[in-house]
Amino acid sequence: MKRLADLLEKTQEKKVKAVIAGSNDEHVLDAIKQATLKNYIVPVFIGNKEETISIAKQIDFDISSYELIDESEENKIAELAIKKVCAEGKSILVKGLINTGIILKYVLDKQYGLNIGNTLSHVAIMEIPGFEKLYFITDAALNIDPTLEQKIDIVKNAVKVANSIGIENPKVALIGANEKVSLKMKATTDAAIITKMAERGEIKNCIIDGPLALDIAISLEALKIKKVSSPINGDADILVVPDIDAGNVLYKSIIYFAKAETAGIICGAKIPVVVTSRSDSALSKLYSIVLATYYQ
Repeated sequence: MKRLADLLEKTQEKKVKAVIAGSNDEHVLDAIKQATLKNYIVPVFIGNKEETISIAKQIDFDISSYELIDESEENKIAELAIKKVCAEGKSILVKGLINTGIILKYVLDKQYGLNIGNTLSHVAIMEIPGFEKLYFITDAALNIDPTLEQKIDIVKNAVKVANSIGIENPKVALIGANEKVSLKMKATTDAAIITKMAERGEIKNCIIDGPLALDIAISLEALKIKKVSSPINGDADILVVPDIDAGNVLYKSIIYFAKAETAGIICGAKIPVVVTSRSDSALSKLYSIVLATYYQ
C-alpha cells in the first residue's frame, strides 16, 4: 500500500457500524456522508437532532433511514455513544462536536469494557509528495511525555495499525536527536531498551531499531554517509517520536511544508476512535474513517 487512496480500494462494501458522537458537526458529517455513500460504513448519529438534520440537508445527505439519537449534553452524548459501540460489536467511534477529553474519558472507563489496559495513542499515516511509500507517525497528538512503558504500547499500537492494512513486518524507527545512546538523553535510552525487547521477541510482527536520527531512518544515503548499520536500512515505515513536541512539529511540518495528505486514528482500546481536526481536508477525514474500519 503506497497511497492512502488504496484504503478506499480495499474496503469496498465493508460496511462497519460507525457511531458519531456529536453528529451536529458539518465537517465530520460531510466525511460521514462520503463514507456512507461508498458503503464503507453504516452511521449511527448521536447529537442535537434538529441541528444534525439541518446540516445533513445543507450537504444533501439523506439520513432518514439511519438511527439518530437526540442529545445535546456532552457527557450524555459520550455515554450513549460508548454504550452503542459496545452493543454493536464490530464498530468504530467517530468524534464530532464534542470535547475530545470527554469522549476519551468514557472510552477509558472500565465499566464499559473498551479499556483493555493499553495506553491510548494516536497513529497518523502520511502520504508525502515525492515519496513512494506511506509513513506512520506516532504519537503526535495524545501522549505528552510518554514513559518507557507507554512508549512500548505506542509502538505496539502503531504496528497493529500497519499490520491491519497489510504491512506484515513494518520497520519501526525510534527517533532521537542522534543514533548514539546517551544517559543524558532519555529518548535514546528508552529506544535502546525497546530495541533490545524486540530482538528478544517481546514485541512482535515488526523490525525495530533505535535510537535513530530522522535522516538515517528514512534515507539510505544518509545511513551510508554516517556509516551506521541498522536493520531499518534507511527505509522506516513507522516513525516513533520521543514526545508530543517533536511529534507535533514533525506532523505539521509534513502537512504544511510538504503538502501531505493524512489519515489518523486513536488506538489502544477495544475499538478505534476517529478524532479529526477542523483543519484536516475533507479527504483526510474520509481516509481516517476508512482507516478505522481496518483496525478491528
